This record gives sequence, C-alpha cells and structure tokens, in this order.
Amino acid sequence: MIIQRDTYLQKLIAKRHNGKIKIVTGIRRCGKSFLLSTLYAGWLKEQGVDNEHIININLEDRRHKPLRDPDALLAYIDSKLTDDKMHYVMIDEIQLVPEFEDVLNSYLNMSNADVYVTGSNARFLSKQVRTEFAGRGEEVKLYPLTFKEYITTTTENRNDALRDYMIYGGLPQVVEKKTHEEKVEILKALFENTYISDIVERYKIRNTEVLDELLNILASAIGGLTNATKLANTFESVKHEKVSRNTIVNYLEYICDSFLIEKASRYDIKGKRYIDSPYKYYFTDCGLRNMRLNFRQIEYSHLLENVIYNELIARGFSVDVGVVAKQTRDGNGERGRQYLEVDFVCNQGSKRYYIQSAYRMSDKEKVKQEEASLRHIDDSFKKIIILGEYTPVLHNESGITILGIYDFLLKENSLEL
Repeated sequence: MIIQRDTYLQKLIAKRHNGKIKIVTGIRRCGKSFLLSTLYAGWLKEQGVDNEHIININLEDRRHKPLRDPDALLAYIDSKLTDDKMHYVMIDEIQLVPEFEDVLNSYLNMSNADVYVTGSNARFLSKQVRTEFAGRGEEVKLYPLTFKEYITTTTENRNDALRDYMIYGGLPQVVEKKTHEEKVEILKALFENTYISDIVERYKIRNTEVLDELLNILASAIGGLTNATKLANTFESVKHEKVSRNTIVNYLEYICDSFLIEKASRYDIKGKRYIDSPYKYYFTDCGLRNMRLNFRQIEYSHLLENVIYNELIARGFSVDVGVVAKQTRDGNGERGRQYLEVDFVCNQGSKRYYIQSAYRMSDKEKVKQEEASLRHIDDSFKKIIILGEYTPVLHNESGITILGIYDFLLKENSLEL
C-alpha cells in the first residue's frame, strides 16, 4: 500500500539543494525510510535523476551493518560519488553511527552531494540540529499518519474510520493490517521489541519493571496533570515500591527522547509565563497507548484530546496547556482566585489559538463548563471548542467558535473557519 505523505514530501522538495543536512526525525516505524527511499526518491526519478545518483543506506539492514563504522560509511559514500552531477545521499537511522556528526559535516561543502538522514532518537538528533548542525542542518519532524492521511487508506465511513483511528492509531504498518488481531499483534511487537528494547539498550536500564509500570501509568492518565514527584508517590502508594524522583525524571526524558510520548507544559495566560510543574503527557500514537493497556481503557473523551494534540503538533504548532485565573468571592465576601484550564494554547509565528476539547456538549451545563475558561481570556486571539462529532461551524455571542472534529481534522486551515 502506497500512503502519500504530501506535506512532508513538499517540505523535502523545498529544502532540496539548500546546502544543509536534511534530518527527518520521528518515532520508529512512522514512515521515515518510506518517505525518503520511496516517495522522495520516486519524485527525484520523475525529475530525471537516475538510480546511480540516489544513494540509499539503511543502517538497520544487517547487510549495511559494517557501515555503522563512521570511517567505513564515509568511504562507502565517497565511492558512490562517481561524477560531478548531484548525488542524493539518504541514510536511514543515522544515530546508529558513532560520531555521525563528523561524517555528515564532511559533505556540507561538496557541490555534488545533497544529504538526507533519518533518526529515531531526539537526544541524538534534535539537540544536535540546534548545536552541532546550527545553521548547517534542518529538521523535518515526521509523525504517524494524521486522520486526513489515514482516511485515504480505508473505505469505511468517516465515523467508523475515526473510531478505528482512535483505537489503533496511525502507524503505517498497523494501518495496513485488516483485523483486530493483526493490528494488536503488530502494535504489541512494536512496543515490546522496538520501542522498549531501544530505550533499555540505549540507556542501559536495569529495572525494566519500573519503566513498564511508568508507561502504564502515563497511558492511563493521558490528558491528566502530573509530575515526577506525583508519579514517584504513585509507585509508593499503589505499587508499594520506592522509586526515586530522579529515576522518574530520567525515565520520562528517555521516553520523550524516543518520540513515544510528548510533554505539554503549563502556561499562565494572564501572567504570560510558564509554570514549571505539573505537565501533561500525550502518546504520539493512540494505538500504542491503547495496546499498552490491553485496550481496556478506551475512553473516547481522552483519546479525542490526544488526537487533537497530535494533529496540532503535526501541523507545526507549539502546544501548551493553558491556565487562566478567575476572581471569586466566597459566602463571606472574601476574595479568592480559581484557576481554570484551557486544554491547548497553540502558537505558530504570530498566530495563537485557545482550544478546548469536548467529546460531547449535551446540555447547557456542559456548554457552560467547556466555555468557562475561554470566557475569562481577555485577549483577541481566537477561541475554539472542538466537538467529537459533526456540527456545523458555529460562532456564539461570546466570540467562541464551535468546530466539529471532522472539519478540524480534514479541512485545511480549519482553525480559521
């Protein structure tokens, strides 16, 4: 099955011949290699580039294992640069090469080499883009299929498609499977044999039980505020196991570095400052989250929030959790302050949106509840409630837009509707 990833393909095309290293990052098995070696290479061939000028190196392939040595990789690429025409060098899972920065930097000033690499670890790639490759490398973040991409792979109606997308996620290998049993089997194999084993091996983790349980707790609490201290207390009170706060901090960082989950910070909207703790954690793929809990906690309100978060991130927004203060008085007239939560504060350049996720708003009380935090924001940026069902786009008297999930996920510039 050929799944088009046009948004990412266009990003690569726009960066062609820019003299920089193009670094495609993302969770393992989200389609990075396919994007480069099939979609982008196919586009290059349509432009007249022949096979001899497209150099594909998959470092996960055992046949290419000797090329994990930096000098061997350098020599191999040099041997393929046979003339002065442009060569497109595509290296999959570059983080498997020690000192890969030196290898890549060796091609920055060569007029006949345009270099693209993929990697699945934020610590060894995203941070190098900002340091080792400052001004010399550009990162393209690839995510599992968005719902707009996912729906092109199925003949289901959009209601059933969204349900399955929330349950099984958007990893291409999973999407290609037909039955529940097949999807569950591959999700389980990916989680245990790829993601967990990668983390354990990379960071030399001995107590894998703590890592496993931490993932279970995070999966159960998507959309909930937490921090390392609270998580350590959970281990002690529920699991009767003492785990240090520092261990939790490290494990959270490892999980985020693997792109398995993402962390959303809290932002005080009126105070215009970040609040250090607690945070929210969202799974990069809902299918992995559900598999982690053996599909026991299919709570569509929480999954909807995770899907909305992932969509916003895939669109390139910086996404925080908002907090807005509301002045109150008690029965004695004493003043107080209540803090209301805004699910998402989304920033992109000069644009900002405040977004609430609401699976249903079945009565006036629920409407009032969902609108409360948005009504107390006194700036002019757009305020939106995204419903987990179809609704025509509505703009109420408070200046709040009500947007259905299908319009949000499927229409370009949906936040401007």
